[in-house]
Amino acid sequence: MACTSYIGTEMKHKEPGFIICGTDTDVGKTIISALFVQGLHATYWKPIQSGLENKTDTNVICKLLNLPKERWLPEAYKFKAAVSPHWSAELENRCIEINRLKIPSFTYPPLIIETAGGLMVPLTRNYLQINHLKQWQYPIILVGRSGLGTINHTLLSLEALKARKIPVIGIVLNGPIHKDNPKTIEKLGGVPVICQFPALKEITSESLSEIWINNNMDSIFESLISKF
Repeated sequence: MACTSYIGTEMKHKEPGFIICGTDTDVGKTIISALFVQGLHATYWKPIQSGLENKTDTNVICKLLNLPKERWLPEAYKFKAAVSPHWSAELENRCIEINRLKIPSFTYPPLIIETAGGLMVPLTRNYLQINHLKQWQYPIILVGRSGLGTINHTLLSLEALKARKIPVIGIVLNGPIHKDNPKTIEKLGGVPVICQFPALKEITSESLSEIWINNNMDSIFESLISKF
């Protein structure tokens, strides 16, 4: 089944919003999204969900944070197979129509958008996710692993975003606290590491709140977004 892509003009929005995107798969975007949804009292939206064997990421966020209906938006697409969105759609003889990924109206700003996978994930055979990030015109919060390999993945992701002039608020490193990687990424990438999210035995709304407070995230985030 052939899919066509609609590439329109940039979509500018009056209401504030941020995009949570990863340097790779399984870097913890959903938990970091929960951190920001709770900390900023935001609305959550994951436009494309690939993989329905377990709970969807929207289900996880809603249960973890006990989100009311007015603070989350339904997915535009949900696919069964836990593979790249373009292939997951094809396995169901479907297409991701790019013009269906316009940001819906929401009640409680800001809007936290969690992407499906990393920057260069294909949404169709001829349209990459990063192209749509440019269309959305919301700044990026980039999530990466804390350990070995993250410098390469993070710097490559920053290069791709900079080449397209997509603004990046900062980076969250997820996993065991690393003594050197944050400062090396900041120096070479020119983007602040706004939080090191530690490995937790149990993730609860209380533990997320503790991380938010301990990292002084209200003050840090307010200072960073004032530049955009």
